[in-house]
Amino acid sequence: MKSLFVLCLSGILCIASHIPAIHAQTSSLTSLSGIENVIEPDSSRYLLEQLRYMPNIEVGNGITFRPRNNLFEVTMRFRMQNLLALNFDNDFTLTGTDALVKRLRLRFDGYIYSPKLAYSIQLGFTDYDSEDLPNGNKNIIRDAIVYYIPNAVWNIGFGQTKIKANRARINSSSALQFVDRSIVNSQFNIDRDFGLFGEYNPLRGDGFNISARMSVTSGEGRNWGTSKKGGLAYTGRLELYPFGRFKAKGEIVEGCYEYDERLRMLVAGAYSYNDRTARVAGQRGALMPDGATRTMGAYFVDFILKYRGWAFCTDFMGRTCDRPLFEGTPEAYVYTGCGLNIQTSWLIKRNWEIAVRNSTLFPSDRIRSLAGYDSQNQMTLGVTRYIIGHNLKVQADVSYNSYSERNPQIIPDDYDRWQLRFQVELGL
Repeated sequence: MKSLFVLCLSGILCIASHIPAIHAQTSSLTSLSGIENVIEPDSSRYLLEQLRYMPNIEVGNGITFRPRNNLFEVTMRFRMQNLLALNFDNDFTLTGTDALVKRLRLRFDGYIYSPKLAYSIQLGFTDYDSEDLPNGNKNIIRDAIVYYIPNAVWNIGFGQTKIKANRARINSSSALQFVDRSIVNSQFNIDRDFGLFGEYNPLRGDGFNISARMSVTSGEGRNWGTSKKGGLAYTGRLELYPFGRFKAKGEIVEGCYEYDERLRMLVAGAYSYNDRTARVAGQRGALMPDGATRTMGAYFVDFILKYRGWAFCTDFMGRTCDRPLFEGTPEAYVYTGCGLNIQTSWLIKRNWEIAVRNSTLFPSDRIRSLAGYDSQNQMTLGVTRYIIGHNLKVQADVSYNSYSERNPQIIPDDYDRWQLRFQVELGL
């Protein structure tokens, strides 16, 4: 790999020394005749001989390698998030500091044999991404899935990836307009799982569009392995686009950085039925006590509007369970209830963004005494400076947390009221 980059750099320097006015985007490793015209004959023979047998290299969204016979393609990407977070109580006394690399990920996408047979692999290397699972398994693998794509409308996947349920979770953490997702998503999202995935995405221009996503998965989440007692999880999502699709896949990117010139809207709903899962949050959370299992459902409703730098979205989601409590173990329970998240933003001069978010959790009557509150609210104000879109940006936000009818025995008086966060996102 090192010699490959040295060779590329030598070629670029050689060309630049003879044609100073060449623009970087006009050079191409596949245009060998152009290179022959600008390199002296005595110095070009070796370089050209090497380039003829090198894979094509495209720099943009990652670095793509493709042989000339086009039998495979691999695109390498990486990203990292460096975070500083300060927590304060109601008297603004510092209660905790987090200074860490929150996310560090490596991703490979491409195809083998034919573009109809695609794959996606993503690895996470920080404690946040790879903490040990309750059953002792490691958690470094985030995505490992193979897709069969018979045409532009359908695709079928087998492996491990995100369950396409709620908007906030479908969004990559690299495409957020705050430092992280809301407390509502943190409580109710169903994350990743292993199984069979299918998508139906007909494109009909600027008119009415529809999309459907389905999956049948193991129900215990990523890297879980064998489940002796559990059933399967069945998830479906339907998306409606009354005014056509968003610009640059804006339905899975927060904010309106791509600046939709026409009003765009998404109305979507999803439901997941998880039969006899062994974890208290379905695909996430601790193991249920004494080897117990529970059947639970998760529901999601999403609404998005975007227009010329302005964005608005709201997420309503919740969880149901037939038996959320465990006899003899009062500290363990399935968090049932619902939550509402509302956020809006405005893009200023195409590179600054101001965003406001309000998130509220409502535990159900059956678990309210165990949760220790009637409702939890978090208000967040965020500022983002886009340098290269979502690939390179600096973010800061401040949040205020509050509880109604709080039980001080469960949530003490010195709980974190304020949180200040600063983050740098860099991705290739």
